[in-house]
Amino acid sequence: MISNIRNISIIAHIDAGKTSTTEGILYFSGLTHRYGSIDDGTTVMDFLPEERARGITIAAAAASVPWKDCSIHLIDTPGHIDFTAEVERSLRVIDGAVVVFSAVEGVEAQSEKVWRQADNYGVPKIAFINKMDRVGASFADVVSQINAKFSDCALPLQIPLGSENAFTGLIDVLAAEQVHFSGERNVDIHREPLATDQQKAWQQAYNRVVERVADFSDEVAELFLAEEAVPLELLRREIRRLTLSRQLVPVFVGSAKKSIGVQLLMDGILDYLPSPLEASYKAFDVKTAQEVTVTSDPKAPFTGFIFKVNASNTADLFFIRVYSGVLKANASVINTRSGDKVRARQLYRIYAKSTEQVDEVGPGEIVGVTGLKDCGIGDTLCEGRPLLAFDKIGFPDPVISMVVEPKFSKDKDRLDEALALLCREDQTLCRSTAEDTGQRLLSGMGELHLEVSLKRVAADFNVEIRCGEPRVAYRETIKAETVQTVVFEKTLGDTLLFAGLKIVFRPLARGGDVFSITSSVRDAAVPRAFIAAAERALHDGLRTGGLNGYPMIYVGAEIRELKFSPESTTEGAVAGAALQAIDQALAQVGTVILEPLMHLEVVSPEDTVGEISMYLQPRRAVIRDIAAIGSVKKIICEVPLAEMFGFGKALPRLSGGRGAFSMEPSGYQELPAAAARRGF
Repeated sequence: MISNIRNISIIAHIDAGKTSTTEGILYFSGLTHRYGSIDDGTTVMDFLPEERARGITIAAAAASVPWKDCSIHLIDTPGHIDFTAEVERSLRVIDGAVVVFSAVEGVEAQSEKVWRQADNYGVPKIAFINKMDRVGASFADVVSQINAKFSDCALPLQIPLGSENAFTGLIDVLAAEQVHFSGERNVDIHREPLATDQQKAWQQAYNRVVERVADFSDEVAELFLAEEAVPLELLRREIRRLTLSRQLVPVFVGSAKKSIGVQLLMDGILDYLPSPLEASYKAFDVKTAQEVTVTSDPKAPFTGFIFKVNASNTADLFFIRVYSGVLKANASVINTRSGDKVRARQLYRIYAKSTEQVDEVGPGEIVGVTGLKDCGIGDTLCEGRPLLAFDKIGFPDPVISMVVEPKFSKDKDRLDEALALLCREDQTLCRSTAEDTGQRLLSGMGELHLEVSLKRVAADFNVEIRCGEPRVAYRETIKAETVQTVVFEKTLGDTLLFAGLKIVFRPLARGGDVFSITSSVRDAAVPRAFIAAAERALHDGLRTGGLNGYPMIYVGAEIRELKFSPESTTEGAVAGAALQAIDQALAQVGTVILEPLMHLEVVSPEDTVGEISMYLQPRRAVIRDIAAIGSVKKIICEVPLAEMFGFGKALPRLSGGRGAFSMEPSGYQELPAAAARRGF
C-alpha cells in the first residue's frame, strides 16, 4: 500500500551519527544481522573503500527497509560540506527527513545548512538528538539551540533518563512511561510506569507539548484552556498534522552507537513523517509550460525523476523516484528533456551496494534502473501525454580546481574517459582545460572532494595520475552599469547576416542571482526565437569568462531593442551581436576579480582559542563570534578559501589534537589588490 511507504533521508553535520543511526535502522529491521561499526569499517551504507578508510559518508546510499507493516525507503547522506550535492539531490526526491544532532556539539554549521536545504524543498522533519552517552552531552542545550536557530519549532516527545555514563533510557512523554533497553544490542524494550522522582520532569515536558500544539490547534487549545485532559489520539493526530505542515518538529533522543532509542525513532518515522499519498508534487507541462500537480496515483501515466547516477563503462545505474503510475521492466518511456524514447530494461530495489531485481514498481518507490540511453541527473521520464517535467536540481558552482595529468601519455584517452564519467555522476565536478597551459583541470567543492574523486581514477579505472596543487576557482564581475548598442554584419558567401541589439549590463548584488538575463523588447514583430537566441548567447557568453579569463557572475543583462531583417537575420546573427555586446561592455567598464569566501567554524578547548585566532587573522579571517558550547569554544568567522589550504593539517597542532572545524561557501568578495599582487 502506498500509505505504508515512507521516503526519508538521514541528514546532519559530519560526525553527528547519521551512519550509526542508519546502521541501527537496518539492524532492527532485520535487513542486517550485524550492527555495522564505523570504527571497525563494517558499515553497510558506507561501503566504498574511501568511506570506510576515512570513517565518513561520501556518497548517498539508499536502502529499502521493512518496519512493522511499512516500507521505509532510506537515503543516508554525507555530512561533509564538500559532498553537499549528495544531500541536495536526495532531498529533492524524499518526503520527510530525520535530522541528527550530536548531544555534545549541538547545532553545527552543516546542521543549519541541511536544515535550510530541507526547508527549500518543503520537506517535513523530525529530529534525533544522538550521542547522549558521550561526555558533555546536554539534551536541554541542543533543544534550546534548535529553537533559537529554527523559529522555536522543537517539540520534545522524549526526554533522556540521565546523560553521559548515566544515560540509561528515556521517558516517552505522550505515553507517560519510562523506557529501558536490554539484551544483545539493546534489542529488548521495557516500558514501565514513571517513578515518583520522574513525575516532575515528565509533567513539565508534557505541559510543554500540549502548550505548543495548542498554539496551532483550536481543538487542543479549547481543552487546554478549560484545563481538561487532551485525548492521546487527538494529540498524536495534531502533532502529525503540524509536522507535515512544517510548523513543529518532533524531537527524539538516544544513542545510536549503543542502539538506545533507534527503534522508537523508527516508530516516529511512521507516526509523523508523510506517505507519498500525503504529498503532492509540482511539475509543468513541457508543451504549455503550465504548472501541473502530480499525485501518487498508480492508475495515472508513469512519471519518474532521475536524481542520482552510478556511472560505469558498461551500464549506468540510474536512481529514480517514481511519482505516479507504474513502471515495468523493459518498458519504453520518454525523456522529456530530449523528447527521445528510452527503454528501462531492468528495475532494482536498492540495498546499499546490493540490488534485487523486480518486475515493476509503483508510486512512492525509489529504485535503480539500467538500460536508459542519453539520460542524466535531473531528467524526467514520462509515459504518454502530456509530457511533464519536474524542476531540475540546482547545484553550487565549484570553488577549487586541480591540474590532473596522466603519468604515462598512453593513458590520456583513458583519463579523459574517467574524468567524463566522474562528472556525469557528480554535477559539482567540472572538467575543463587551462587556457594558459592546456592542461586538464578538475574543479570541485573542496580539497577532500577532489582528493576522493581523483583516488577513484586510480582505483576504479587503473589510471596513474599526477596532480598539481589546489587552486582557487576565481570569478569576475562587471565594474559598473553600461549600455551597449551593437550592429552585427557579416557576409558569408553571397549571404549577408544582420542583427542589431541594445543591451544594458549591470552588476548584481553579490550573494543573489548569478545571472539575470531579461528582455524588455515590446515590439510584437520581433520573433520570439530571436529574443531567445540573444538570451542564450548572453548566458553562455558571460559564463565563458571575463577579461581575466574567469567565468562571470553577478551580472544582469537586459535586452532593450532587437533590430532584424526578415531576409538577413538568423538566430546565429543575433547570438553574434550578443557576444559582440559583451566584449564591448567588458572593454568599456572593466571587471573585478572575485574570490570565494568561506564560513568557517572551529570548535576547540578554550586554552587553544588564542593560538587558533592568531593563525587565522593574518590569513584575512574576519572573526564574527567566539561562543561557548559546554566546555569548549566555537570560533565563527569568514575567511577566503585561498587562505585555508593546509588548515586541516595545521589545526591538530594548534589545538593539541582536540579541535575540529567545518567550512561552507559563503559567497564571493572582491580580491584585494595586495592578494592579487602576491599572485592569485
